[in-house]
Amino acid sequence: MVQIPAKPLTLEEFLELPETQPASEYVDSQIIQKAMPQGEHSTIQGELIIGINAVVKPQKVARAFPELRCTFGGRSIVPDVAVFTWERIPRKENGGIANVFTEAPDWIIEILSPDQSATKVTKKILQCLKYETQMGWLIDPEEQTIFVYLPKQQPEVFDEPEQLLPVPSFASELRLTVSTVFGWLLE
Repeated sequence: MVQIPAKPLTLEEFLELPETQPASEYVDSQIIQKAMPQGEHSTIQGELIIGINAVVKPQKVARAFPELRCTFGGRSIVPDVAVFTWERIPRKENGGIANVFTEAPDWIIEILSPDQSATKVTKKILQCLKYETQMGWLIDPEEQTIFVYLPKQQPEVFDEPEQLLPVPSFASELRLTVSTVFGWLLE
């Protein structure tokens, strides 16, 4: 849902607003509230976070975050899954993870919800790729298809059950197939 304020807000003014449930994003001077996650979306998101972190977090290679606000390039987005390489995770003085992330994730994963615009989600992924995101996934549970986006390349379509999904090089040990991702919905 697009919210049009009485007067256009700046990014800074948007960031001062209270958080909404579900989260709102700031794109092209518009406030766009994300769709409320439903069963398929939540299941895939949760399993991806667990699976990615099981591979990359113990070796301090990267970390996957659910619904993390990322503000960069004049936008403030909340990807379903944002993966940051370890050295790019903002830290507080004590070494803890900071609250504010001001860069694009290294890997963005979006899960299409019913009635959500695939065009808007695709634009979000493409914007991230302009800001050094290494890879973007758009998962469509209804079609059981995963679109993979890389910088300056044509998107690839993965819809055959045994296809191994490409992952960024920092997560090369992660092995997921199309059937694994959509199999989570059958458990």
